[in-house]
Amino acid sequence: MTNVLFVCTGNTCRSPMAEALLREKGRDDIEVQSAGISASPGMSASKETVEVLKERDIPLRHAAKPLTKERVDWADLILTMTKNHHGMTVQQFPEAADKVFTVKEFAWNTESGAGDITDPIGGSRDTYRNTADELETLVEKILERINKD
Repeated sequence: MTNVLFVCTGNTCRSPMAEALLREKGRDDIEVQSAGISASPGMSASKETVEVLKERDIPLRHAAKPLTKERVDWADLILTMTKNHHGMTVQQFPEAADKVFTVKEFAWNTESGAGDITDPIGGSRDTYRNTADELETLVEKILERINKD
């Protein structure tokens, strides 16, 4: 079993979207959660996140969760949406540094130039669709890499 934790800022857009996209793959050997560096516990996912996932027939029942030691300890793999999230996660939980990667860094198996997942918050539904498209491609690459390791 591989436990994957996606991390973003507020745990209302990118990380719950990535969590839902990975969960939708129906892999029995992968558990997935998400959390936010600055999450307000219990906050629902953004309306646009829910709507864009619904367009893909992916239901989302979500309450924001902060990044905690318990979640970090649970995870075998921690995937952050940005380099900044990566840095803050490693700074707060240095013991987990070897299992923290940005989503793009892990998906593309590279350490440099991978870039960040842009935060769609406040954007149009098309902005959220673009984020979902990008994350869906990356989730496929993440699964390929997990299968190889």
